[in-house]
Amino acid sequence: MSDKLSREELIEKYAPEVKKLLKYLPWLEAKSGCNVSSNYAGDGLAVHSMTFPVYDSTLLTFVREVKQSPLIDKNYAYVYTRNGISTPKDERKIIALVKLQDMHILWGIMSKYVLGGMTKSTVWSQGMEEGIFLALVKKMKEIVEFHDGPLA
Repeated sequence: MSDKLSREELIEKYAPEVKKLLKYLPWLEAKSGCNVSSNYAGDGLAVHSMTFPVYDSTLLTFVREVKQSPLIDKNYAYVYTRNGISTPKDERKIIALVKLQDMHILWGIMSKYVLGGMTKSTVWSQGMEEGIFLALVKKMKEIVEFHDGPLA
């Protein structure tokens, strides 16, 4: 699949999408490891109904931007099974090892958090608290800059 593309083709495929995410890097660095959601329980809602999460607006914008990317992988589960990923520790370990030809792994991990958060409310928060979103964007930036020069 992506291992058959040349270095230039891979850069052409990934660089534009990585550039779009760079505007979130300062925010991700500031908020990584933090809780970016709260539970809304106004006006006694918790007494009669379930509370629901309210997310930081920048997180929602970041998630929306990633979700619109053509690189989002609805079959992200295969990335996890093929690479033996099952915990955030495994995710961080493989993120650190990814090279240009394996960028699809980074997008698979990103897809798990973005798409998973659409149905399970804690997944986006987990991506922030575990530092996964930050690690992914930083690694994507590092790879593209190594092969194509500074992004800005």
